[in-house]
Amino acid sequence: MTLYLSRLKLSRSPSARALGALLNPEDHGRRLDAHHRLLWAVFTDGPDRQRDFLWRAEGEGVFLTLSARPPQESELFERPEVKPFAPALGQGDRLTFALRANATRTEKKGTVSATGKEQKRHIDLVMDRLNGVTGQSNLPKGERSARPEQRMELAQAAATDWLSGLGARSGFRLIGAEVADYSTVALPGNRNPKKKPQFGILDLSGRLEVADPALFLDCVMQGFGRAKSYGCGLMLIRRA
Repeated sequence: MTLYLSRLKLSRSPSARALGALLNPEDHGRRLDAHHRLLWAVFTDGPDRQRDFLWRAEGEGVFLTLSARPPQESELFERPEVKPFAPALGQGDRLTFALRANATRTEKKGTVSATGKEQKRHIDLVMDRLNGVTGQSNLPKGERSARPEQRMELAQAAATDWLSGLGARSGFRLIGAEVADYSTVALPGNRNPKKKPQFGILDLSGRLEVADPALFLDCVMQGFGRAKSYGCGLMLIRRA
């Protein structure tokens, strides 16, 4: 299957710039929601279309997408820059990567929904450690939001463990990774101030070794982690 790596940039036309506050709002959660809808606009070609693309915001109105179809042209964007994505990888190849991810683990709740499906909960791995659920947090309860360096240490440990396990299932071996940022976001419609945000985002970079080229590329297309509709999961790779 042919894949496409595309670069899209918001148009600077007067009509598009007039919508700037709607297309690129200051609030992080609303911005993710707006970008989610914006990217769908260039890939949706019918009411029953299933998502077959990943995307990543690069800032300054620029987006990268990996898709099974080229993006459609839109008055809201400049003409897309599109190129085929077909890296020739072999076992043992070493790559650098950048990944924005929502890293979670899934637990069964032990209950069944009205539709008969077993209910599950998705637990953010970094918040799990920050809250001491796994017993691995070293932060006193009152200091979990007051010690950024310790938050990043826990984020680093959680991300490394997650990527190592992910690699074993996805055709690569992690050589090393670094967390540049960890943030939590509440999307519109889930902004109850009494509830903690449940949407965690890790910005990662690092090096890996390809173990199974076919499996790895298939996983790159599928994306890593959850929240793919909101700009997570796209792994950008290049030869080390």
